[in-house]
Amino acid sequence: MINWKEMKNLHVISKLEQILNKWYGVELLWADSHSKIQSSHLDKGYEFKNHFFKVQMGMSIGHEYIQQDFEKVSAVFSDVSDQTIVFESFFKHIKFVASKVVVDGEFLGTVMAYPFVSDSITDEEKDELIKQMVDCGASESDAKSAFSHLKKMSAVDVEYLEELVELVSEEIIEFHEEISKREERINELNSELGDKYRYHMMIGKSKKMQQIYRLLEKVSSSEASVFIQGENGTGKELVAKAIHYYSPRKDNMFLAVNCSAFNDNLLDSELFGHMKGAFTGAIKDKKGLFESANGGTLFLDEIGDTSLSMQVKLLRVLQEGTFLPVGANSPKRTDVRIIAATNKNIKEMMQKGEFREDLYYRINVINVNLPGLKDRSEDIPILMDHFLKKRCDEMGLPLKTFSKKCMEKMLDYHWPGNVRELENEIERVVVLAGDDKIITPDLLSPRILEAVGSVRGGSSGGMVSGINTNGTLKAALEELESIMIREGLKRCNFNKSKLAKELGVSRASLIMKVDKYGLDKRKKAANE
Repeated sequence: MINWKEMKNLHVISKLEQILNKWYGVELLWADSHSKIQSSHLDKGYEFKNHFFKVQMGMSIGHEYIQQDFEKVSAVFSDVSDQTIVFESFFKHIKFVASKVVVDGEFLGTVMAYPFVSDSITDEEKDELIKQMVDCGASESDAKSAFSHLKKMSAVDVEYLEELVELVSEEIIEFHEEISKREERINELNSELGDKYRYHMMIGKSKKMQQIYRLLEKVSSSEASVFIQGENGTGKELVAKAIHYYSPRKDNMFLAVNCSAFNDNLLDSELFGHMKGAFTGAIKDKKGLFESANGGTLFLDEIGDTSLSMQVKLLRVLQEGTFLPVGANSPKRTDVRIIAATNKNIKEMMQKGEFREDLYYRINVINVNLPGLKDRSEDIPILMDHFLKKRCDEMGLPLKTFSKKCMEKMLDYHWPGNVRELENEIERVVVLAGDDKIITPDLLSPRILEAVGSVRGGSSGGMVSGINTNGTLKAALEELESIMIREGLKRCNFNKSKLAKELGVSRASLIMKVDKYGLDKRKKAANE
């Protein structure tokens, strides 16, 4: 349900309320789905901005008249699809504009701009209204004074008033949705409720990550070899662990080795073990990882860095399930599931003769291609929240928050180091923030502050001209970015989700840029 009491604290609604009163002399009210007034107009000591409304609420049952109007509105809105309608009030010839608040198809309340009269009102109608007010308990002088303060509106005035009231209802809907999303995100990051946006220790709500989660769910229960490809820092080992811990082998060992960290001789001993006296320093028998991981899973990271001779030995294990420890005369058997990973272009290596095709087809039964963080930017805010909470908990600090500008800088950066780089940056800013609750952009690493994000074009294929080519490159890029977003908002009818997808940025980043360049039609209306 909507937290109506919070509406009066929203800056944009407060600003629109001021504008509505200044331009049209009306009061802005809102009520829930049961027609119960949730704005502050029934509070003791409320200072009315509209004199007619003040006189009305001074009547013995004046509040019942406005309550009756809200009930009429709710009844009408339940039968029509119109978003905003001009209504006749309980008082003759008094009008008001009402706009409904609907979330996920459910009617949750009404916003009302009250009261005004038509500029075509006659003296006879005026006298009729004053008489009704007197009959309802107002003095004749108060009734005449109340009428004199009413705004007499033309059809054009009413049309624009409708737009502004509809803006208020849209802001309430958007605020409610954003709060709901934030609460949902916090819950999903919670260890008990985080299954939707995570798989094992991986976190992400982007479409690409959701596709990977679904693939891993199918893969984990099998015995097939899995080949994980992706840039450094994308979480290849996390994927390997997830596959293991959701598989029938989860009660046995998961072991990992970085193949690029050893030369051939050391890697041979590390993987296959050695016998006492096999080489200088081999003072006793040593089990290799293939033997230690028997019954479990062995993760071969950076397999693209292995030599051709090592690839032959790995192929033999995969084909026959046997290996020969260094210095041994007889082979040993092992039952190990292999998960391999690399950040290199294996197909290109095969063409150059640097990687064996037969090994590639053995390890690449199931292929998992991990996207870089720049390709799933909508996951950045979720990962930031997760790493921030993790680091604050570890350091025993109250949960900090990112300033809007800091969040914008983080979303603009392309994260070449991927998730690992992001986690390290969060750890850094938490330490530098000290006792400050807000993390500001000045704490970010210079590479992030100095980075100039490339502007990604939309799908329309249009050309933007008239860019000022004088001044700095950053200023020119910002001007182009502003123009593209402004034109895109018009094209998409201010649908930010649609435009974000079109421009290839996250919705959170787009919202910040819209605010940065002052392109939001609601805020623009509020500032005029």
